[in-house]
Amino acid sequence: MDTKSNLLQRGRRVSPVEQGSLSARCYLALRNALLDGSFRPGDRIVMRDVADMLGTSVTPIREACLRLVSEFALEIRSRRFIHVPDVTLRRYEQLKVLRTSLEGLAAKFAAEKITKSRIAQLRKIHVAYVSAEAERRVQEAFRSNREFHLGVCEAAGLDMLYNHIEMLWVSMSPILVVYYGEITLKHLGGEEHVNLLDALERRDGAAAQRAMRRDIELGSDSILDHLAALDALSD
Repeated sequence: MDTKSNLLQRGRRVSPVEQGSLSARCYLALRNALLDGSFRPGDRIVMRDVADMLGTSVTPIREACLRLVSEFALEIRSRRFIHVPDVTLRRYEQLKVLRTSLEGLAAKFAAEKITKSRIAQLRKIHVAYVSAEAERRVQEAFRSNREFHLGVCEAAGLDMLYNHIEMLWVSMSPILVVYYGEITLKHLGGEEHVNLLDALERRDGAAAQRAMRRDIELGSDSILDHLAALDALSD
């Protein structure tokens, strides 16, 4: 599939970059597009098309792609194009394990220092998520859920930890934006989001960690069941 036509058909864009460190700017543009759910698992991305969109040459695009490949967010299969990794049971299980551990840890530390204004902001994000999910506004539900999780993790105030978590979401976002629309999720996260917010308000780090871990674990069940069924069909 051609990236440019994919982006036009789905109403998606990779924003042009300004002059400066082109490689770094191209990296951020592609990373943000992945994080925002602008690509889907299996998408083929032609480097020349991305270079045209960003208004640059192919060289900084290739450098940016290689960096994202090293972070497991993309796969490179030729000199001309790259792929968003397909969803496999093994890949998703690894992402789940890492997210559960790191986001749980971030929630625990967030309970120690989160402000009342941040909690109020997270409650608004949660309300937006519940509303979008109830009305099956898939893209909005995905983005609100991502914003909620990353908002909690950012409140921990640990930049290195947050960077690793955000990197995991760069790999997760293409998966989640598809599965929000394609399968019936058994767990939508509403109850555990409330439990997490209440724990943060009480400054109960252990409870916040449990709520975050449980939210990720329960939210993963439907996707893991779906992937396991696909694996069984392919055997």
